[in-house]
Amino acid sequence: MLNNLSINDLLCVVKKYDSDIVYAVKKAYDMASVLHQSQYRKSGEPYIIHPLNVCYTLALMHADCDTLCAALLHDTLEDTNITKEEIAREFNDNVAELVDGVTKISNSSYVVDSDNLATTRKIILGMAKDIRIIIIKLADRLHNMRTLEFKSPAKQEKISLETMHFYVPLARLIGAYEIKYELEDIAFKYLKPNDYLKTEEMRNNIIMNSKSTLDIMQENIGNLLEQKDIAYSISSKVKNIYGIYKRINNFGNYVDKHDLIALKICLEELQNCYLALGLVHSMYHPYNEKFKDYICNPKANMYQALHTTVFAPNDLFVQVQLKTITMNYISTYGLPSYWYYMGDMARDKMQEDLKNKVHFYDSVEGIDRLFSSNQDFVNQIRKELLSKHLHVFDTKGCVIYLPKDSTVIDYLYAVYKDKAPYVERVSVNGNLLDDYSYVLQNNDIVSITLGLQKNVNPEKWFGMATTSLARSLIKKGN
Repeated sequence: MLNNLSINDLLCVVKKYDSDIVYAVKKAYDMASVLHQSQYRKSGEPYIIHPLNVCYTLALMHADCDTLCAALLHDTLEDTNITKEEIAREFNDNVAELVDGVTKISNSSYVVDSDNLATTRKIILGMAKDIRIIIIKLADRLHNMRTLEFKSPAKQEKISLETMHFYVPLARLIGAYEIKYELEDIAFKYLKPNDYLKTEEMRNNIIMNSKSTLDIMQENIGNLLEQKDIAYSISSKVKNIYGIYKRINNFGNYVDKHDLIALKICLEELQNCYLALGLVHSMYHPYNEKFKDYICNPKANMYQALHTTVFAPNDLFVQVQLKTITMNYISTYGLPSYWYYMGDMARDKMQEDLKNKVHFYDSVEGIDRLFSSNQDFVNQIRKELLSKHLHVFDTKGCVIYLPKDSTVIDYLYAVYKDKAPYVERVSVNGNLLDDYSYVLQNNDIVSITLGLQKNVNPEKWFGMATTSLARSLIKKGN
């Protein structure tokens, strides 16, 4: 917890990556300080501590000027007398829109309150226009969770449930795993304190019992890489507390699960990931069923790395992750990592990737068209976009991510949209299909042949579709 954080700490971080925006950030801080000057948090601290911490989290990601200013001002529309128009005059329209966007979700709770359900709907629709709204909100939620001890037990439970059901999946969706893991662990601590303490003790035991093995492996692998003149950094990691708890619940005995402990090897060049993989396998025998090439086949949230699980000393399984420095940064921050690499172009690139990776915009529009009830809308968003996706391949090896239980009809409309009705032939894994209601499985290879004539049966196809994108396009007549 950054209780002693000062404006100078924030400006020092900002200055290191963009000295040109220091003045604007300081101006936003001064304005927020004056507006919140008579307000205090439940902890007794001046309220300005909260937006300062939110902004600091974003500055560590190298956030742009508008995002930082909006973070500092994110509670002013709700808690002070300033207007959106005044913020626009003092800064610009983008800052005003971001502050307005975050204000609308600052007290959202889709679990009970119908007004907040409507607010949550607006946020999801707004996220398609500017992903920075959600990134600010994740940083906001992170600091609120870090200070949750000052809330009543009832509020702790409600906020933790909301965090687990909404903000953790959002963090996963955009690949912000560092935030995801911390949100999970804090929420778990308040929702199931006894299980949290037991699992924390298990995690500490895992760290203690694996330390000598990981130290030996780091030294051996490091020596081998140095002999081949391959620059590297290597570190060990253990799954977060809630991650271990889920493993125990899903699989029972946690000791022999392959991905609880890992070595992370970062390399400067892409080809060295594969060279290093061969070197690791020359020293430690791989457990073949656990090899994953996420470099050629990135996850929906952009994650890239080679994963191999090896038989390690002391009868342990250890996962070895090999990635470039860039991939490592992306695996930590996800879409916001583009701020670090692309500067002013980052926001557009974030939006583009969000659109392409999980058909986010099209899916949201489809859900919005089909569900007038805010409760149904939010439930469908959770089902289609905030749950884990399955992945299939086209015949060129491109990965297509779809919601679980998607059928061939869902694939057609996700990939081909208005051309979907012209399908002539569908094969999955080389087998010609007569029934397009086939439910796709991970790693299926789908081959589509399109013709010149429409071949759609709207009523039948609508019944076969499980995604709102497919259903909405069928309903429109495509």
